[in-house]
Amino acid sequence: MRLIFLGPPGAGKGTQAKLLTERYGIPQLSTGDMLRAAVAQATDVGKRAKAVMDAGQLVSDAIVNEIVSDRIDAPDCANGFILDGYPRTVPQAVALGQMLKGKGLKLDAVIELKVDETALVKRMENRVAETIAAGGSVRSDDNPEAFKRRLTEYREKTAPLSEHYAGTGELKTVDGMADVDAVTAQIEKILA
Repeated sequence: MRLIFLGPPGAGKGTQAKLLTERYGIPQLSTGDMLRAAVAQATDVGKRAKAVMDAGQLVSDAIVNEIVSDRIDAPDCANGFILDGYPRTVPQAVALGQMLKGKGLKLDAVIELKVDETALVKRMENRVAETIAAGGSVRSDDNPEAFKRRLTEYREKTAPLSEHYAGTGELKTVDGMADVDAVTAQIEKILA
């Protein structure tokens, strides 16, 4: 089972991915985690990525695509994977499609969690208030202004993936505003 989750920050992608990884025994592949692992393992591509990051630059699509390709070849991905945070752009999606085709693989679904952004901002504010009240620490970007910037960046850069995958017939949408169990049930129906 090879899946991509789409949706803005706070839509519940991570929560749903975690539930599916437990149920199906497939890994959740986070671009950030893959990048850090490649650098830590000092793979060829990891060394190139480190040099770029050490120079204070963003890692290119070519390097990210290569890191994803290497990770997909790992034994724990033999039964599938859930991509989290990749692809972020249509060019990355096209590269992923070519990469999978070259490996004799294809996506089973691209699942988009549709959400109301105003409600997401309110949800984030409530989560921050609850965390602070419980004495916990809050992410530095968990404030309304930063969150709204992340939503804008998502709309501009990542939201076009919906149209791309709708065009390939792989896009399936679920109501991300429903409670966790209802969202999981919608996803399970798509995967059945």
